[in-house]
Amino acid sequence: MNIRSFQLSDANGVTELLAAALSEDCFENTMGPFARQLSWDSDLIMVAEQDGELIGALIGTIDQNHGCIYRIAVHPDFRRQGVGKALVKALEQRFQQRKVRGVWVAGDEHNKAAMPLYEAMGYGASQVMKAFQNLSILAHS
Repeated sequence: MNIRSFQLSDANGVTELLAAALSEDCFENTMGPFARQLSWDSDLIMVAEQDGELIGALIGTIDQNHGCIYRIAVHPDFRRQGVGKALVKALEQRFQQRKVRGVWVAGDEHNKAAMPLYEAMGYGASQVMKAFQNLSILAHS
């Protein structure tokens, strides 16, 4: 498995992965923030690939010098194999390089299924941002 930053050639593959891994409602709510983050800083979108196939994606952002893990998606055939953990670790390294003051997890209804992963990686309740309406990645423009 290879974890790397998003590349423009990944656009269709990531869109297909998000559609396969997320609920329809979550997918619809994710596409706008995904596009905004691509236009700002695609280095904060991490992808996992195996044998040339995209099997996971993680959308992160930095807002007011805080890192935010916005959305994670792992293809159903590759869940519980360490893909999500590897994606989070890669994004954490990116945040460290950027010297963010802290890291938050977006605690919306669509991230409930991923909360055990975040908790196992040390993200406690104090790092789950429940009210993130002002997060720039979500701003409608």
